Amino acid sequence: MSAEILFIAHRMPFPPNRGDKIRSHHILRHLARLAPVHVACFADDDADMAEEAELAAMAASYRLVRRGKSLALAGLEALVHGEPVSVTAFRDAGLRAYVNRLVAEGRIGAIYVFSGQMGQYVPRGFAGHVIMDFCDVDSAKFEAYAAAGRGPRSWIYAREGVLLGRMEAVLAKRADVSLLISAKEAELFEGRLGPMARGADIRVLGNGIDCDFFDPAPVVPEPRLAALPAPRLIFTGQMDYAPNVAAVERAARRIMPLVRAALPGASFHIVGRAPTSAVLALGACPGTHVWGAVPDVRPWLKGCDMALAPLEIARGVQNKVLEAMAMALPVVLTDAAATGIAAVTGQHFVTATSDAELAGAIIALAQDPARAAQIAAAARCFVVEHQSWPSALAPLAAMMGINAYAGQPDVSRNAA
Repeated sequence: MSAEILFIAHRMPFPPNRGDKIRSHHILRHLARLAPVHVACFADDDADMAEEAELAAMAASYRLVRRGKSLALAGLEALVHGEPVSVTAFRDAGLRAYVNRLVAEGRIGAIYVFSGQMGQYVPRGFAGHVIMDFCDVDSAKFEAYAAAGRGPRSWIYAREGVLLGRMEAVLAKRADVSLLISAKEAELFEGRLGPMARGADIRVLGNGIDCDFFDPAPVVPEPRLAALPAPRLIFTGQMDYAPNVAAVERAARRIMPLVRAALPGASFHIVGRAPTSAVLALGACPGTHVWGAVPDVRPWLKGCDMALAPLEIARGVQNKVLEAMAMALPVVLTDAAATGIAAVTGQHFVTATSDAELAGAIIALAQDPARAAQIAAAARCFVVEHQSWPSALAPLAAMMGINAYAGQPDVSRNAA
C-alpha cells in the first residue's frame, strides 16, 4: 500500500492564527516530514486564499475550496436530509471527487481527518489507516449552547448536539484511531459513545506551543499599552466565537468592576479577529479596550501584566493560555480554560471559579509583584518543558500505520 497521506480539514491550515488552525498547521507540517501529503480543505475568506502558495509549497497536491454555501442553505439541506448543519455546511462535490480520485489511484495509505464534520469525505471501503482528530467533543459543545440559550436557537443547538453525537459514534467506530485534545475530552467522548462504538481506539493528542516564537525576550511591548497604568489584563482569541464573546462580556461587565474598585487604574484589553457588535460595545465599559485584529499578538502580550481567561464553556486546550504562559505572563483563569494543561494552580497559573474569586486573584497578584513574577517564570518553564509541538506530535508516526517517507514530498505539482 502507498505510504502517502491524505489530510482533510475544515479550514485552510494557513495562516496559523486561531486555535483550530494552529493545531492543524502544526500537524500538517509534522505529517509532511513523514511522507508526501495531499490536502483537501476549505478557505473561509480572502486571507485564507492568499495563503494558497504556502499550502502549495508543502503539499504533494491539494484541493482548496472557497466556502460559499450560506448558513440558510446548509440549514435547509440539514433539515431535508436529517443531518447536522455542521456537516452540510462543509459538503462539496469537487472536494469529494478529489478525495475519491486520489484513493482510487492507490496513492493513499492513510487519511488524517481534522474535525468531525470532515469525516463524510472518507470513502467507503478505504483499506488504509483512518485517523479521526475530533479535537474536542462538538456534540457536547452544542448541548451546552442549547442549555445556555432560549427559543428557536436553543432548539437548533439541541438538534445539532444530538445529531453530531450520533455522527461522532459512527466515525469513531470507523476510524483506526480517534484523537481528542485532552484526557478530559477523551473521557467525555468515550462516555457519550455508547454501545455503537464499543472497542473504539480513543487516544489523546494534545496541543503544543512554538516556544521559540512565543519567547518574550526579543519582543518589544506594544507602545499603546505603555502609557496605561498597571495592571493591564489581556484576553486574546477569535472574537466572533461564542465562548470567547461570553468570556470577555463576563470580564468587562462583572469581573473588572470588582478589580477596579480596588485598583482604579486597571484595564482590560480584548485582542482578536472579527469582534462582534457585542464585543465592540464593551469598549464603553470603564477600563476596557477592544483592539480587534493585530498583526502579531506577542507585543500585546508583552505589554500587559496578566492574562485573564474567564471561560465558562471551553472545549479542549486553550492556545490563548499556552501563548500567554510561554510569554511569561501570569494567567488567571477558570478550571474550564485550564482543561488539558497539566500545570499546577498557584505555581504555573491561578485558577478560580466565581467572579469574586477571579477578581480577588487578579488583585492579589497585582499587589504582590514578586509572586506574579514567580508564577510568570514558572509558566514559561512549564510550556518549554512539557508543551512543545515536537513532543506533542511525537506519537503520530506510529498512529499513521505507515513507514516514514525517505525524503520530502514533490512540491512542484499543481493544485488538483
